[in-house]
Amino acid sequence: MKLLFLGAGATGGYFGGRLANAGVDVTFLVRAKRRDQLARDGLRIEDIRGNLSVPVKAITRDEINAPYDAIVLSSKAYDLDGAIDTIRPAVSETTLVLPILNGMKHLDALDVAFGADRVLGGLCHISATLTDDGTVRRFGPLEILTLGPRIEEQKEAAKTLHATLAQGIDARYSENILSAIWEKWFFIAALASSTCLMRSTVGNIVRAKGGTNFMTDLLNECVAIADANGYPPQPKALDFARTLLTDPNSAMSASMLRDIQRGGQIEADQIVGDIIRRGQARDVAKPLLDVAYLHLQAYQNGLTSAQS
Repeated sequence: MKLLFLGAGATGGYFGGRLANAGVDVTFLVRAKRRDQLARDGLRIEDIRGNLSVPVKAITRDEINAPYDAIVLSSKAYDLDGAIDTIRPAVSETTLVLPILNGMKHLDALDVAFGADRVLGGLCHISATLTDDGTVRRFGPLEILTLGPRIEEQKEAAKTLHATLAQGIDARYSENILSAIWEKWFFIAALASSTCLMRSTVGNIVRAKGGTNFMTDLLNECVAIADANGYPPQPKALDFARTLLTDPNSAMSASMLRDIQRGGQIEADQIVGDIIRRGQARDVAKPLLDVAYLHLQAYQNGLTSAQS
């Protein structure tokens, strides 16, 4: 299969680079500056399981001259409209679009743009960053990309894409991909809401008076929303989330908090706002999530004002 990765940042660069190194036909769709950098230096990955420098194919939007078999979309959710316009010339009637964005709001937009029969479900678990010199640096133990069909007609195509991805990365196929997406979403919504609202790590929050109850109550709101929408977390996932979010020694915080600390844009609406809307539609009480989202919107308003 011919694969197109939109962007060569932390997530797409890592998975796409590993696949290219394994001999999979991968092209990166990037801006001109990044294309020139990749042509000059190749794609560099610093990794706990071994560093990598691999020559890769990279093009800009104007250089797309044929459709691809599958496009892996790992952009930030707030850049989705631009991402859709960018990949459109590479999409044919048979092209698969695999988004590995957080939450589920992006699926509606992609369905409208390309048709629900073309858009798979996907998610990833990875901790990585892009350094100033264009190197992808991974930290932490996880490097998993999960995909699956959202409708019955996608099954065979999804299995073919999974087999291709599995040649170079830890790719997992899920028959219940929407459940898998919700299982990640309820956790990161709780993590982002708590650590961004308190501007601190999980451990610092838990060690504060009332901190454990706060974390537990916030997590319970996210779980209740997932449950009300028909995707209750599995016991193992729920136990894992409760353990992580009540650990007094944890230095963990959401990547959204790191975005705030550097004054960047955030995925507040896609991760927190959308889960609130889905809870509201099911009459789920969510007072802590509402406060956290208010806080995130205030940050975004201040960012907009500073930029105008």
